[in-house]
Amino acid sequence: MILDRFRLDGQVAIVTGAGRGIGAGSALALAECGANVLLAARTQSQLDDVASQVEALGSKAVTVACDLSDLDQVAGLAETAAKELGRIDILVNNVGGTMPLPLLDTSPRYLEEAFHFNVATAHALVRASVPTMLETDGGAIVNISSVIGRVAGRGYIAYGTVKAALSHYTKLASKDLAPRIRVNAIAVGSTATSALDIVTSTPELKETMEEMTTLGRIGDIEDISTAVIYLASKAGSYMTGKVLEVDGGIDAPNLDFGLADL
Repeated sequence: MILDRFRLDGQVAIVTGAGRGIGAGSALALAECGANVLLAARTQSQLDDVASQVEALGSKAVTVACDLSDLDQVAGLAETAAKELGRIDILVNNVGGTMPLPLLDTSPRYLEEAFHFNVATAHALVRASVPTMLETDGGAIVNISSVIGRVAGRGYIAYGTVKAALSHYTKLASKDLAPRIRVNAIAVGSTATSALDIVTSTPELKETMEEMTTLGRIGDIEDISTAVIYLASKAGSYMTGKVLEVDGGIDAPNLDFGLADL
């Protein structure tokens, strides 16, 4: 059965930023396909809620409330997953994000912090997890990048730069870890999560974003989580080093901050 290639029975996934949004949606999709999941985020109450939903689907859940900007804590997730769940097969590096700012308001320190939170954290978890992944059947790594890593618009100097770095990190890591560990990324377009609420709650802004998206709508979490399953499972077993664009077909940012010429 072709659908069997999407099954993840007995596998173990680590998902960062799993308390809400794309991270939570990805964790639930992984659980629905049979994986046990380590959920990491800052807020324990959010993790508990997602964990209860994972367990209702028949999978095991381990929660780790931690500061995901702390590289030691991020790396420690690998040891916890191996100890509590017995193996590591899948990583979903979802934690990240950076507030847009005009170029002259983006300090070098701000750019460094954005790189740390979006790229260094992913690398810390990959580096810590790979030895355990290699003890069994290898596995798959999925990095959550952004369409802004490949298109240009004003105000995105930090966010776009670090997401482009994460996308290229994906390609480079795929060479180092082949053939036993596949590494791919998803370039996410505008997706209806709490991070976008401030925009989508304004009807005029929401309508403009939809008009500037080829498919005429903002994405939903399931659009991304189904892509995660494809890349993490045998369904995507002939893909590595690729950035899957799940963005509604946009070719330019669909959120214009109206920044004036200097």
